[in-house]
Order: sequence, then C-alpha cells, then structure tokens
Amino acid sequence: MVSRLPSRILHVDGDTFFASCEVALDASLSGRPVWVGGGRRGDGIVIAANREAKRFGIHTGMACFEAKRVCPNGVLAKPQYDEYRRLSKEMFQIMEAYTPTLVPMSIDEGFLDLTSMDRHVWRDTTVPTAADYVNDLRDRIQTELRLPVSAGLGRSTWMAKLATSAAKPGFVEVPPDCEQEFLAERSVSELAGVGKRRERSLAALGALTFGDVARLPSTVMQQRFGIWGQQLWLFANGRWNEPLLLEVKDRTTISSNTTLPYDEPDYAAALVFALSESTRMIGQLRREGLQTRELSLTVRFTDFTESGAMYRFDHPQFRNSVINTVLEGLFDELMAGHAQPVRQIRLGFNNLKPLDTQPTLWGTTDAERWGALDAAMQQLEGQWGSDTVLTGAQYALRHQNVTHSNPKPKCPFVPAREMAQKLWGEKLEQLSQHHGGISKR
Repeated sequence: MVSRLPSRILHVDGDTFFASCEVALDASLSGRPVWVGGGRRGDGIVIAANREAKRFGIHTGMACFEAKRVCPNGVLAKPQYDEYRRLSKEMFQIMEAYTPTLVPMSIDEGFLDLTSMDRHVWRDTTVPTAADYVNDLRDRIQTELRLPVSAGLGRSTWMAKLATSAAKPGFVEVPPDCEQEFLAERSVSELAGVGKRRERSLAALGALTFGDVARLPSTVMQQRFGIWGQQLWLFANGRWNEPLLLEVKDRTTISSNTTLPYDEPDYAAALVFALSESTRMIGQLRREGLQTRELSLTVRFTDFTESGAMYRFDHPQFRNSVINTVLEGLFDELMAGHAQPVRQIRLGFNNLKPLDTQPTLWGTTDAERWGALDAAMQQLEGQWGSDTVLTGAQYALRHQNVTHSNPKPKCPFVPAREMAQKLWGEKLEQLSQHHGGISKR
C-alpha cells in the first residue's frame, strides 16, 4: 500500500502591501519611509507603513500627524484602492502558474499546494528544491510588479503561516520532521484563530507555548476545546497534516460602512445618502442572485456616539421599494431625539437567501422582471459607464453636493470566494468538477 505523502503547503504574503504598492507605483519613493493614511482625506490614521517607516516607530493605527512628527522626511500617501486591487490580481495570476491549487485569503496573501511537486514537477528540472521554486516565484513578483513578498512552507496552513511570520522578509521551510522543534518555544498566541479567550483558557492549563501544549494529555485538550483542541495538540506535536482545499462558500451578508465627506447636519440629506447606498447594495444583491431577510442600520454621530436598529422581513426581499421603505422608517426612528451631525452610516443585508431570477424581458413574476431589469442596467453601464442609470435617490445625491460626485473608494479586502471568482470566473465551476481538492458549498 502506498503511504500518503505529507502535505506541502506554501503561504505567500505581501510585505507591507499597501505601502509597497505605493513604492511600486512611484519609483522615486524607493528606499524612503512611506505610510498610507486613511480617513476622509487620507490623513487620518496610518493603515500601512513600509519597513523604512517602521524603523521610526510608525505603526498601523498611529495618527498621521504623529507619524509626520517622528519622521519628518517620510512620505504620506493617500490610498489608491483601485491600483491595489489591480496589483493584487496580477500577483495572484503569477502565483496561479506555480500550483494546481491556489486559495486566496485576502488582497495580499494566499496558500499554494506544493504537495507532490518534487515527484511530478521538480524531478529532472533545473529547479530541484522547494527553496529554489519558491524563491523563483518571489523573484518574479518582485521583478514584474516591484512588490516584495515573504513565504513559508509547511505541512499545514497553520504551519505555513507561522513559517512566513518567522521568515519576514524572506522564505522559511519547516520540514515535517522538524515541526515540533520549530514550534516548541513559540507562543500559542501567534497562531491564527487563538483569540484572547482561548489564550486565557490555555494559560489556565499552563500552556503558554506550543511546547507546553505538546506536553499536555491529548484528552485534556479534547475535553476542554473539542475538535479544535485535538487538532492543536496534534499540531504542537508535529503530527498535524492537512490537504489544501478551496472552499467557495455562499455569501451570507452584504454590508457598507461609509464615513461621509463631512459631518452632515441635515438629516434629510443623510437619508438621501443612505437610500442611494441601499439602492447600490440591492442591485448587488440581485446581480449575485440573492435576497435579504434582515436589514441593519447604524448611524455614528460627530461625537462618535452611535444609534442602531435591525429589521427582519417576514419573507426574503430583493425589491428597492420594499427595502428602502423599511430603511426610511428605521432611519426616522434612529434619528428621533438626536441633534448631532451624522459622521458615518453603516448598512447591512444579513441572512441572505438564494434568488432565482431569469433575465427574460416579459417575465410572469416579479423576480423575472427584476432580473431582466438588472441585466439591462448592467449592459447599459458596461457600455456607457456606471452613472448611466440612476435612481431618484442617487440622482439627488449627485446634485446635492459636488463632494459626492466621486464616492469614497471602498477598502479592498475581499473574501476568498470573491477573489477566486474574479481570478477564474466560469473556470471555477470546471475546477470544482475536475479537482478533488476543491469543494463548493
């Protein structure tokens, strides 16, 4: 009987990705301290800083004015999310050429399956080792996109991610027979998925490091933490082996969190913005063949106090008239008794359900007619631009204030399902059918 090969999973992670993108887009920034600022005008808090900036103590969450104080010669860059998305897509396209299975995790990191590469790919080639193969991948991303990436190779996604953290900047491989030694002195808090509650529970058992976990009886870990505890015990003992699977899960929520260009004292104007954003999200719902069972609204005021409410529909909804009518009612309830200007509006469609729409022009049901309308709108927008067709709320918002003419770009963190769909499109269904390592839920 042929024994199962140990999994070899590679984790690739962009180094200070947003700041590195700015350097890649502007060669004059090379070698200089650079940080990317968030907020309304791109000068709020630091959302990314390159290694040169970090040497001055600049870190994520620091106020940009404080960063400028500690590093007067540094460069503050305003976010260019569209460019970050473009560079991310190109980076993943390069990574796809190096593996049969690629699982994107965020805009700048993903896992690659390298199991059996030494048997089927590296044999009798000029790239005989994993290190050569991975460094060739890293060099190609650096050469073609001018983006630095680090990588870690291990027998599981947990191990690969820890190896990457140890490697930054660079590459580290942890052979299967060296995993327990590699983990022995490392804190359990370094592992993704170990939150504060689990960390405290492990500390109560005297387990501060993976070596401590390995010395505990496996039954204790299983009784205290269930399946996860048993997996952690196996991992700490260097015995956790897992295949890499691409799980494309159905979306369960669509949300929007937008800080207005200025604190809005006119609640009617703030409602127009909320309705316009809701209309955009409803269109996204229908394009993805979904409808919502729950609507949530949260308003943050200029003093950072918040008021929020949620509404549950009797039946899942996808129509503008129904959802926006409820939204107006929620908004009026939330604003009653308040006088502070509105700073931020958060909308959420939750508990999403499938919607079966057919893009027929003369449908016999509401779902069919809405499907035809959305298909026609997409075709018009694709040919003439995103502002070709506007609802009344969207038109009013455009003419309410010029600052709304260029909506604030959304932060580009994208779930693995969406990133996979953007990378492969219809090919994703073919992969689901022909690769045993890919599953769709």
